[in-house]
Amino acid sequence: MHWSRKYAIVGGSILAIAAGGTGAALATSGGDEGGAAGPGADPATAAALKITGGGHANAVERDSENGATWEVEVTKSDGSTVDVRLDQNYKLVVVEGDSEPAAGTGK
Repeated sequence: MHWSRKYAIVGGSILAIAAGGTGAALATSGGDEGGAAGPGADPATAAALKITGGGHANAVERDSENGATWEVEVTKSDGSTVDVRLDQNYKLVVVEGDSEPAAGTGK
């Protein structure tokens, strides 16, 4: 095998590994706002929606305010937006009105 072909194979392998690592980092971070995704975020979303009586979960983040572990931003069926803070066992810590517009609504 020629040296140039060996370099191409090694270089291609390094690029593939780097691209895979970047994809994994984006998948676990949930975006550019410190969001969360995956196995821990799913039960947090379900718990928040149960607490608010339904609605739409806009964002899920790791949180430390008020002793919480999770923060789920929920737009309720009446159109209001709240932040539901949960502990590590997905139990309610506090529900607070959200003064920021709901993610993606521009309102």
